[in-house]
Parts: sequence; C-alpha cells; structure tokens
Amino acid sequence: MRDGGRLTAAIEVLTEIETRHKPVRLAMKTWGEGARYAGSKDRAFISGLVLDVLRRRRSLGWQMGDDSLRAAVLATLHLHWGWPLDRLAEAAGDEVHGHGPITDAERAALAAPRDLTDAPPAVRGDYADWLEPAFTRAFGENRAEEGAALAERAPVDLRVNTIKTDPARALNALKTFDAQPPGLMPNALRVAAPAAADRGAAIEAIPQFSKGWYEVQDLGSQVAAAAAGDVKGKQVLDLCAGGGGKTLALAAAMNNTGQIYAYDSDARRLTDTIRRGDRAGVRNLQVRTPLNPEPLKDLVGKMDVVFIDAPCSGTGSWRRHPDTKWRLTPDTLAKRQKDQDQVLDDGATYTRPGGRMIYVTCSVLPDEDEDRVEAFLARNPAFARRPAAATPELEPFLTAAGDLRLTPRTSNTDGFYVAVLEKRP
Repeated sequence: MRDGGRLTAAIEVLTEIETRHKPVRLAMKTWGEGARYAGSKDRAFISGLVLDVLRRRRSLGWQMGDDSLRAAVLATLHLHWGWPLDRLAEAAGDEVHGHGPITDAERAALAAPRDLTDAPPAVRGDYADWLEPAFTRAFGENRAEEGAALAERAPVDLRVNTIKTDPARALNALKTFDAQPPGLMPNALRVAAPAAADRGAAIEAIPQFSKGWYEVQDLGSQVAAAAAGDVKGKQVLDLCAGGGGKTLALAAAMNNTGQIYAYDSDARRLTDTIRRGDRAGVRNLQVRTPLNPEPLKDLVGKMDVVFIDAPCSGTGSWRRHPDTKWRLTPDTLAKRQKDQDQVLDDGATYTRPGGRMIYVTCSVLPDEDEDRVEAFLARNPAFARRPAAATPELEPFLTAAGDLRLTPRTSNTDGFYVAVLEKRP
C-alpha cells in the first residue's frame, strides 16, 4: 500500500472505533476483511498508527487546535513518527488513495503545534476529565506525567519458566531479540518495544517458547504474583484465573509442590489456562469451573493463599490497550467496584486462619485499590494488612499503607496495585 492509502485506512479504522465503540482488534478485523490486498507490513503500520493516535488523543487535539481524527493522524505522523511535512502532504494529497490535501490551517498547526505546557493535566496526561479527581488522589502534582507514561508504547516482557529452564539459558536463546533482564524480578526478561510501524518480535515462533521456557507476562504482573511470598508446598487458590498468567507464575514458584487451584466465573477463559499449564510442565494444577455445582465448596477455610486478580477498569494497561481508556465510564467503574467488593468477600471464605489473600488490580485508581481494601477490612476485622513488597528492590514502590503501586513512570511496568491481607490465627 502507498502512504496515502495507509493514512486513509487509519482514519477509517479510528472512525469505526469512535462511532461504533469497537475494540481496536475488531475494528482492524472489519477493515481487513474489505482490504484483502493489504500485506502484513501494511496491517502492522495501520495498527501501530491507530494505537498511537488513541494513546494521545487529547494532547494531539490540543497541539493541532483540532479534535478531529484526521488532525490526530496527521499530528502523530509528523510529531511522533517524524514524517517530514512534504511526505505527509504527498500522502494526504494522493489523488487515488489519499484522504485529501493538507489545508493551510493544518500545515500551520503541524509546523508550529500548540504548546502542551499550557494544557490542563488531563490533556497533558491524555485521560478523561472525569478521572481527574482519581488521578489527583493517586499521583498529586505528577498526575499529568503519570498519564503521559501510560501513553507510551510498552515493551514485551517475558517470565522465564523455571520448571523448564533457568534465566541464563533462556536469555541465551533470545539473542536475536536482544532481550535484557529488566530488574526487579530475577526470572524476568524484556524485549524493547518495536517501532510503531513495525510488527512485534515473533517470540512465540521460536522452539523454546513451544517447549514452555517462557510466558509473555508484564513485569508488573510478575511482581504481583511474587507478592504471594513463599508458596512452595502450599494450598493456593487463584480465584480470578482468567487466561492463567498469574496462575502459571504461582505454579512455577511452587515448583510442582503443594496444590494450586484455578477458578474463574467465566469457564471459557480457563481453556487457555489448561493449555498453557500443559506446555509449562505444571503438574500440581486443578482447574475448577462454574459448570460444576459448588466447584469450590471443599476449599472453604483451607487455603494458605487466595490470589485475587480482581476484575477492574484496566487503567494500568493503557499502554497496551489505549482504546479502553476512552470506553471507560463512571457507570462501568462503579460496577467494577461492586465486583471487587464481592470477590474480596468470596476470597475471605476460602482463606484459612493464618493464611493470606493477595488483592491485585491492573488499575491506578484509588477507587478500585485502597478504597476497596479499606472497605473490606472494615467489614472483616479478622484480616489485617501486611507489607506487599516481596524483596527490598520493591520497597520504593510501597504506599504509606504498605501496599504496592507500580506504574510505567515509576517502575517501568504496567500499572498495578497489590495488597496483602492476612487472616489472623
């Protein structure tokens, strides 16, 4: 495809996302079904451009003095991708494939974009105005910078599966990807984010991935799993297992000792957990599904660790899913808080005296984090907070209450919140 066709396609996909409220993946699929001529490089280019526009939708509009999708695409290509104005004008003005010639006003805005220094924090941080109180509570004067960090492209993080291999061998097998240890976790490796127009590293295509040496898992997610502490030989319940990322991290730490149970209210999500567990060599996993009557009845009051990766707004994963930030509403957030209260109360019933609950969200909003923990503790005096840092390296990320808050700006991870709640003996 020519530059003009790619530019036009990105605007079409963004229009589908904005008008029909579709996720990026589905909007790209719809577009692709009508564009069989597009190659893999074209699709990677268009997808990367769409995602970068969504990451900075508000700041781009401010800089251009124009909130249209066209203006945001032009600004992304010039201000963030480094396209010269001449190339941009040629692409837009392509008579067959372009979206229309660049106007004098657009050229002037691109040549001298409006200074973001004067923009409100929510514009500089690229989040919705209604989230300003929550961002102020979480980050204070740094809220715009934290939001901007959530608008950057994310690297590819891997967790080395120590059931199958060790970090040194795993690193050696990833030489062609220039993987590096990112710190914080001893079994983590990182591959830098590709350029926006390029396809991501094909890590899942290498033989060692098929053999179960690695799992793709953000470093923050690995830290959250490690907050469970020493789990070898323990009875562990992952109450919201989903696709099984943290289940497998816990299982690796257990090294096939004890027993880990994976449960999710949506049985369909657990299909991947079974498949991935087999590949990873996990032999102490039991998958429980809501298709069976009372699937967890025999676990009541018996678990050493109940791990709760709670349903949440996903504000901490905006780097990877920037379209979700614009679909989030106050009503959705309120529903998530009710879900979080319920899953915490459920988790408490399975925790034995002296056992621990690990409450995790991929959210940066106190409404879903500290507020939910404090409300739970008020309802359940048998539980008490414990420091959530598993190692000294994580102590800088502890809140005043002893919980972990990770963000792209502070820890170079996705945004995560972790609280450790111990049931008194």
